[in-house]
This record gives sequence, C-alpha cells and structure tokens, in this order.
Amino acid sequence: MNMMKAVLLDKITDGKNITLSECPVPEVKPGWVLIKVKAFGLNHSEQILRHSEINAPYIQKPVIPGIECAGEVVDPSDTDLKTGQKVIALMGGMGRSFNGSYSEYALLPRRIVFAVDSDLPWEALGAVPETYFTAWGSLFECLHLTKEDTLLIRGATCALGYAAMQIAKALGCRVIATTHKESKLPLIADADEAVIDDGRLTGKIHGVTKALDLIGPRNLKDTLTSVEKGGIVCQTGILGGVYALNGFDPIKDIPNGVYLTGFFSNYPAQQVIDEIFSFLNEKKLVPVSGKVFDFENIQEALTAQDEGTVNGKIVVKV
Repeated sequence: MNMMKAVLLDKITDGKNITLSECPVPEVKPGWVLIKVKAFGLNHSEQILRHSEINAPYIQKPVIPGIECAGEVVDPSDTDLKTGQKVIALMGGMGRSFNGSYSEYALLPRRIVFAVDSDLPWEALGAVPETYFTAWGSLFECLHLTKEDTLLIRGATCALGYAAMQIAKALGCRVIATTHKESKLPLIADADEAVIDDGRLTGKIHGVTKALDLIGPRNLKDTLTSVEKGGIVCQTGILGGVYALNGFDPIKDIPNGVYLTGFFSNYPAQQVIDEIFSFLNEKKLVPVSGKVFDFENIQEALTAQDEGTVNGKIVVKV
C-alpha cells in the first residue's frame, strides 16, 4: 500500500491525453481521513479545471482532480470514523485546494467525509455525492418543493437534471423538463411534459410553481417570467455558458410575487446526506448514471466527457 495509481494534473489537458501515474499513498495526519476510493463521478467542475483553471496560481501543481467519491475508511486517524466504514466525500476544496478523488486512495479532511447507510453497489454510490446533494439542496432547501408543485427543470438532460427529475417524480410532483435538442426528448420521457427549449418558454408552458434553472444567466430572465405568481426560481447550473447577468435589474427583471434563489453546493452536512439516503432507501431509488468506466480506462471516460457522448452522469469504478 506504499504506492497508488492516480491522475496527476499539472497543465491544460484534454481527456484523450490523460494518463495514470504512480505516486505515494498519502500519509495520514490529524483531522484527516484516508479513504480507499471505490467509485467517483465526473463533474463539469473538473472539466473546467482540466481545460483552464489548472493554470491558476492558487492551485499547487501537480494536483489530483476530483470533487467527490465513495469508498471505505482505511485509516480514520484521530477522527470519530471507523476503519472499514462506508463513506462518501465531496466538495470543500477537493481536487483544488488539496488532492481529490481520481486515485486509488484519497486523504481528505474529516469535515467533508460522511458516513452512509446504504446497500447500493459502489458504482451507484459513486453517482450520488455532488449530484444528489446539489439536486436535494436545490429542490428542498431552495425551492421548498412539495408533491403539490409543478416543477420546471430547464436543461434537464444532464446528470443534475436526471437526479432532480427522479427525486421530484418520486415525491409525486408534476414535472416539465426541457432540452434544446429534439433528439434528446426520449431522454426526458419520464417527465410529465417534455419541451424543446429554443430560449423562450414564457407563454409556452403553464402552471409552473417551482423552477430549477440549470441553463443559468443566459435564459434566467425568461425562466422568471415562465413561472406563476408566487413561484420560486432556483438557479443552480450554468450549462448556457454565461456565468453572470450584466445589466440585471432586480426590480424590473423579477416579476412581482416571484422569488429568485440559488444553490451553492460547497457546504455539505451529515444531516442532509442522511436525508438523501433515507429518501433513496424509502423510495427504493437507484441513482441514475449514464455510463460506468473502470479506473484503468479513465482516459476513455474523460474523452467521453469532453466529447459529450454519454447522456447523464459518468461514473468511474476503482
């Protein structure tokens, strides 16, 4: 257990050029937990790191990417966790401020490691941490979703969109899901209404009480005028490639009686993780993923991410 395989990133790198390297297994230190990584999901955040952010001066290179994982505790150090305990970890600086999950072992601060009670296989657990935490927080902390709601998911053909739709349908909501490509309509067939999004939904859909906007600032004003009075819009994703809304006038651009919020996933907590797994267990839900790759084929997985050939969450099994 002295050496391990990992992705070491030190410059802008496309998925097709990623390779596995040998490096030492991290040494345990107080307040940190050594985890044997069993599975991890790929995220847009890591793609941004590979394609541009790796050049930022605040990232100490080389760095192991990866903002989430599922695995077992190998060495709990001085924490309250136990050897062999099943855990997930996410966010809090993973893969940027310190090494992340694209590796056989990960040394992570206790504050972002969470015990889980689940019999799901590792590849299913690997689809949960960041995606389901973000979906859960968006739907319940921000949108206060109830089974009486009609939920619009704008930009639903992504990992977060699929997770949100699965949770909302299990709750009993009516779901309207959108995609900008007609060829992707079958991917949102589980929605009560599947809509082609040409950038303008106002006047085309009706009865929406809650909206999860995964496109972001590019279409946010239109989302705000697509919900009913008293409705809530949560902006969580930035699939539209526009990261800020210049010239936004809250008084004029937010309709009277409509509420705008957003979800930032950097602060996970054990209570929320427990709620998510309790819901999954109660509803007998298996987390949705697009394709599972073996760790030895990480190059193939990252190439698929870059080329957009997988619909839904890409999971890597270690």
